[in-house]
Amino acid sequence: MNKSTKDRLLENYSKAYIQVITAISEFPKEMWNYKPTPDRWSIQEILIHIADSEVNSYSRCRKIISEPGTKIYTYDQDRWSEKLRYNETNHEDALALFKYLRKLTVNLIKELPEEFWKLSVIHDEYGEYTLERWLEIYEPHIPDHINQMKKVYEIWKSNKN
Repeated sequence: MNKSTKDRLLENYSKAYIQVITAISEFPKEMWNYKPTPDRWSIQEILIHIADSEVNSYSRCRKIISEPGTKIYTYDQDRWSEKLRYNETNHEDALALFKYLRKLTVNLIKELPEEFWKLSVIHDEYGEYTLERWLEIYEPHIPDHINQMKKVYEIWKSNKN
C-alpha cells in the first residue's frame, strides 16, 4: 500500500464516529428497533454491532503490532446480536465505547513506523492478515453500516405510509 492510499484510508477511518453521529441524527428514534425482516438488523442492533466490532478491531490491531505471527479468530456477529441482546443495549454507551476505541487506535497507528504495516497475524478465515489488510477491512466498515441504516430507514418509511 502506498503512502497516499494509507493516508486517505487513515483519514476516512478517523472520521467514522462523526459519520455515525451525523447519520443517526437523520433517523427518528421511534424507528430504531424496526427490523425490515426478522433476519435483518435494526438501526439499534447496527449501532451495538459497530461498538462490538470496534472492540474486535481494536484488539486485532494491537495483536498485529504486539504479537505478529499469532492467530486471531472470527466471531459470529448474528449470534452476538441475539445472545448479547443488542436490541436492549444502551446505544449511547456503545457509541461512547466506539468513539474512544477508535480514537485510541487512530492515535496509535497514525505515527507507526513503516515496518509495522507489514507485520501480520494469521486470521482463521483470511489467512495472513497484515495491518494494511486490517485497515482495508475496517475503513469502509462504518460507511457500509451507515448505508445499511439508511436502507432500514427507507424501508420503514415506505411501510409506514
